Amino acid sequence: MYAVVDIAGQQFKVTENTKYYVPKLNEKVDAKITFGNVLLIGDDNKTDIGFPFLKGAKVSAKVLEHIKDEKVIVYKKKRRTNYEKSNGHRQQLTRIEVTKIALTSKESETTNETEEVADVNEKTIKETKAPKEVQKTKSAKPSKTTKPVKAEKVVKKTKAKNESKEKE
Repeated sequence: MYAVVDIAGQQFKVTENTKYYVPKLNEKVDAKITFGNVLLIGDDNKTDIGFPFLKGAKVSAKVLEHIKDEKVIVYKKKRRTNYEKSNGHRQQLTRIEVTKIALTSKESETTNETEEVADVNEKTIKETKAPKEVQKTKSAKPSKTTKPVKAEKVVKKTKAKNESKEKE
């Protein structure tokens, strides 16, 4: 039996009695955890798929240890500008062991719920009416934009000096 579980925002395909590394969980070592966000449970004969989660399905696990992953080096370089930057980090992980996968809800309950949703959708479609036509009103015509009046250029007329003409 296997299940697809949402753990800390990531989806994992898990089976019973197997160990996994997941993003760090705020639980103590040897603590027992149950995950309720089960997306899918599969077996050799049948597969139950949630919409989006299966109701009543739970995955139990035990926290084994908290560790840091290998160092990831982030290196940035821009050519011809003498720019180099090196950085790195180690992701924190939690190692868990899945102990039990349980499905307590029946398949018939989930199918009934989907049928009810379909019935409700049909009723809402029948009840909705076409929107009323909006009466057209006179729209205000955009007024003409007035351009600012430019001040006329005043040309100063100066008297020419007659002295140079008189000497000739």
